[in-house]
Amino acid sequence: MSDEKIHIAPTSSEYDVIVSGNGLDCVGQYLAPLLPSRNVHIISDSNVATLYLERLRSSLAMQSIQSTCTVFPAGEASKNLATLSDILEDMAVSEVTRSSTAIALGGGVTGDMAGLAAALYMRGIPYVQIPTTLLAMVDSSVGGKCAVDLAAGKNLAGAFLQPLFVFADIATLRTLPDEVFADGCAEVIKHAVLADPELFGILAERPINKNDDDLYLMTVIATNIGIKRRFVEADEREQGQRKLLNLGHSIGHAVEAASGYTMGHGHAVAIGLTAIARASERLGWAEEGIAERIEAVVAAHGLPTRSPYPAEDLIGFARLDKKADGTGITLAIPESVGSPVLKHVSMYGFERIIELGIGA
Repeated sequence: MSDEKIHIAPTSSEYDVIVSGNGLDCVGQYLAPLLPSRNVHIISDSNVATLYLERLRSSLAMQSIQSTCTVFPAGEASKNLATLSDILEDMAVSEVTRSSTAIALGGGVTGDMAGLAAALYMRGIPYVQIPTTLLAMVDSSVGGKCAVDLAAGKNLAGAFLQPLFVFADIATLRTLPDEVFADGCAEVIKHAVLADPELFGILAERPINKNDDDLYLMTVIATNIGIKRRFVEADEREQGQRKLLNLGHSIGHAVEAASGYTMGHGHAVAIGLTAIARASERLGWAEEGIAERIEAVVAAHGLPTRSPYPAEDLIGFARLDKKADGTGITLAIPESVGSPVLKHVSMYGFERIIELGIGA
């Protein structure tokens, strides 16, 4: 089966995303002509490293690419300044230079950590994304946003740095726990609601799962990357239309925070997506029946449609959302499938939206 290639061309740089069914063994062949030097530093978490680190290093060694590594404890709890500091110190001890390349091997947390480390180390070195989760493949590995969490909230310290290259091996999806795969499904559904009614219909008829045939998975993943590309190329620094990609995220991030970050990002986004659709319909901002349609697709992918936390708990966390400004917050509103709009509301208005979206 041939690989799928999607070219991404935002203002600051251009790069390719490869969606492959051929496995990690061919990564070195892709990277060899792209790297500024034959030295890389791989950043991975403790779960992914056990499964794939040595395969990646072997593929690189076949192309005479020398690698050093940092492995940090898996989980959202590691996505903080302390872990970032450890990674940077390890890069220095490993004698990573300005001509070296960082490689993120893992899911969204790893991609964020490696991207931000690359942005900071020696004032910036190139980095490559090798996503191993569905969520990272269809969303976080593309677009150049990288951040860590602060005690006050999610993704509050970060940077924009586009990767040099992205390689998504769909075989890595087979080893994911079901709930981690489902996290990625939330972003797939979000993209469909935003920009692809045909994809939304396909997902309604045939929910994706990690054991689907390669062609179906590759097609869905490549379609999603294509959707993300359009927003990134039009608005790299998230000053306008790229904000639409935050559909469901402002409420979703509040749900994540309320859970103490024990709930998966995609599960929280699924709750946020259904909540904003429900509230928008009740306010007359969205077509009748859209909330029910979105809830059905979300539920069909094994994702929650209701918050286990009351609205008053979420409101406290929502006030810390990084997208808020002095006058309120800009939200993505799904008027209909494929037709979203941005709407700026006061913080009081946002609190009312949470109440309408979370309530029965």
